[in-house]
Amino acid sequence: MNKDNPTSLIVIFGATGDLAKRKLYPSIYRLYKNGSISKNFAVVGVARRPLSNEEFRANVTSSVSGTANDEVDVEEFSSHFFYQPFDVTSSDSYQQLKDLLGSLDDTYVTNGNRIFYLAMAPEFFGTIASNLKAEGLTETDGWKRLVIEKPFGRSLPSAKELNEQIREAFHESEIYRIDHYLGKEMVQNIEVIRFANALFEPLWNNRYISNIQITSSEVLGVEDRGRYYENSGALRDMVQNHMLQMVALLAMEPPIKLNPEEIRSEKVKVLRAIRQIEQSEVGDYFVRGQYSSGDIGETRVPGYREENSVDPDSNTETFVAGKILIDNFRWAGVPIYIRTGKRMSTKSTKVVVQFKDIPMNLYYNRGEKVDPNLLVINIQPDEGITLHLNAKKSGKDITTTPIKLNYTNNCFDGFNTPEAYERLIYDAMRGDMTNFTHWDEVALSWNFVDEVSKVWESTKAEEFPNYEAGSMGPKKADEMLHRDGFHWWPV
Repeated sequence: MNKDNPTSLIVIFGATGDLAKRKLYPSIYRLYKNGSISKNFAVVGVARRPLSNEEFRANVTSSVSGTANDEVDVEEFSSHFFYQPFDVTSSDSYQQLKDLLGSLDDTYVTNGNRIFYLAMAPEFFGTIASNLKAEGLTETDGWKRLVIEKPFGRSLPSAKELNEQIREAFHESEIYRIDHYLGKEMVQNIEVIRFANALFEPLWNNRYISNIQITSSEVLGVEDRGRYYENSGALRDMVQNHMLQMVALLAMEPPIKLNPEEIRSEKVKVLRAIRQIEQSEVGDYFVRGQYSSGDIGETRVPGYREENSVDPDSNTETFVAGKILIDNFRWAGVPIYIRTGKRMSTKSTKVVVQFKDIPMNLYYNRGEKVDPNLLVINIQPDEGITLHLNAKKSGKDITTTPIKLNYTNNCFDGFNTPEAYERLIYDAMRGDMTNFTHWDEVALSWNFVDEVSKVWESTKAEEFPNYEAGSMGPKKADEMLHRDGFHWWPV
């Protein structure tokens, strides 16, 4: 098999859902369009809704219409899609799917290669995996891979239970746990910035860095996801996976080789070194928030408790800020601050690395304000890097002024930058697990987050709601940094 031009049957559970329509079908289309996957592929969509192949293909065509500009090309693409109404608990459904896959294997010469993509409610993950094995769908001459969307459990015990169930049907090397942040161009660029630049790697330690800030803010509220969010909250939805994965990438040691095993090994070491927080200390290290009504631009938006399917007296957090300490030789004493929330003033995901002031700054002695050096990694919406330096201000006097050196990925790559799901689907087809999370990472992340979660679930947040929609979160998040002599850098 050509690893760079893979062929496979892709079975998407939850094929009529929002994720499949908005992300998966357009991503597969772009891979098809640019020749990244062989034309010997087929996609089987399964869901409860009764649809014919023609109706399903019309839905696929509609979902890729914003990406495509060739109707003939789209028609050819959609002809690779097939649909089967499905009951995840019914043996008959699995047997019908098995027969269909066998037929498509012959038609498209996919060599028995199969991806089972679970894009549906997480309570069905274990059931589907078990039934796939019990009904013989994992018995194939080619490779088989299980792709799982988050959340992988809602605590360490539930994640362990789910993992044991899935591991009875699939080996760890066949389980691809998606964290779409790991598919983003600039998240992957963190490794290159660190390990390919002599300018940064020697300074990437507690001798030269005073703090690191990771912000992921959203303008949107929970929209129609109130029922899911009530059982999740920002801590489980964002911190346990996306935020801690970025912490691991920023703090890990240089791997021996740039392969999945070595990168994973270094990330796991970071997660093991994160200082565990006692439940009595949660208030010192973490802040939770919930948005009230407010103005986003010219629009008045409701508070979280006024959203659909949300408890009017909800204790669920829509904002989290935290201080993470890594107890190892490289990072001892350097706080890593994280914050994430909904209904904030701007949509932005970025990393700010603040370097320490030089020991004796001559310009301070003259009464000048000298800004710290910052490395800003812009992950979304504008991908790029900004380096904040100080330079001489124009004129006769030698006075300083802050300047910025910018690299903007969007200016060069534009719409050719692979969307995160496009990259991750391609990696799954190629068998590259670098940008997927291993069970060890999942378990360590839950172990850290669970202590915070236990406290928040057992105590009512009397001050909720405590930040206005359109702001950057509750004041306590600012106070947490002020106690350490820092402040949040603007996003």
